Formats: sequence, C-alpha cells, structure tokens
Amino acid sequence: MGRFQPYHYGHESVINHIAEEVDEIVIGIGSAQLSHSPENPFTAGERVLMVTHAMEESVSLPFYVIPIEDIQRNALWVSHARSISPPFNEVYSSNPLVVRLFCEAGTEVISPPEMYKRDNYSGTEIRRRMLAGEDWRSLVPSVVADVIDEIDGVRRLHDVSGSD
Repeated sequence: MGRFQPYHYGHESVINHIAEEVDEIVIGIGSAQLSHSPENPFTAGERVLMVTHAMEESVSLPFYVIPIEDIQRNALWVSHARSISPPFNEVYSSNPLVVRLFCEAGTEVISPPEMYKRDNYSGTEIRRRMLAGEDWRSLVPSVVADVIDEIDGVRRLHDVSGSD
C-alpha cells in the first residue's frame, strides 16, 4: 500500500526487497480518489502508470497495481480493499493505520525495513523540489519522470499549490 505521489526510489527499494520473499505482488494505490492538490497532485490512473512502468523494469515476477479509494469507515476498509484486489495472504506496510486495520482483520502484516534514504526519497521532498525548481528527477525512475513530463505534472503541482 502506498499513495505514490509520486513513485520513487524509496518505494522501489522496498518493493525489490519484498519481491525477494514472494511469488507475486499486489500494489495498492491508496487514496485513489485524491488528485489535483499539493499533497496529492497525481490521479490514480497516473500513479498506476508510474508504478506499472517502474515495476516492469525492476521486478520479474507477476504484479498487479490496484487503485483503492478511501472510505470513511475504517472498520470496513480492509473488506473494501480485499473486494477490489486479487487475493493476498500478507500485507507489507509501515503505515500505522493500515497495519492496525489488517491485524484486526486477521491478516499477517509485515513492516518492511525503513525506506532507503527516507529524507530524500519521500513524495513530500520530491514535490517540494518540483515546486522549488530543484532536481527531483534523480529521486525517481526515468519512466516515472517520463509520466510526470507527459502529463505536465510539475506545472499542475505549481497550479494547485498557488505557486508560480
């Protein structure tokens, strides 16, 4: 599970670690209903493209990328997530709410190792750099930068942030 706003090398590091332990991966694009805001500038479809293109280059096992909208009833969220994704046995997440909800539902939850260089490899830092006109491309796979360029994502982020 992740918001992937945008997908970056920290995500890739965690996914590559998980890929060593499983035979297929289901990636949940969380908060799929959110877009066009400073914290969530990219649509679910755009994030699916980012993750799919990056994973095609970095993992060799089967994977599925599923957008999952938030619902306003956390007690039902696990059932909601399961209803729209392929079956899975384990959840990898460090998000405290996701961990708690899946544990309460009886699903094994594994917290992956700390994301690689979290200070640099975070969506917040990448979006900050985009707004400041600083280098952000070195923090994401080139295929992700290509998606962001194709959708004029940096301009969108500036527009929705009220920046110029």
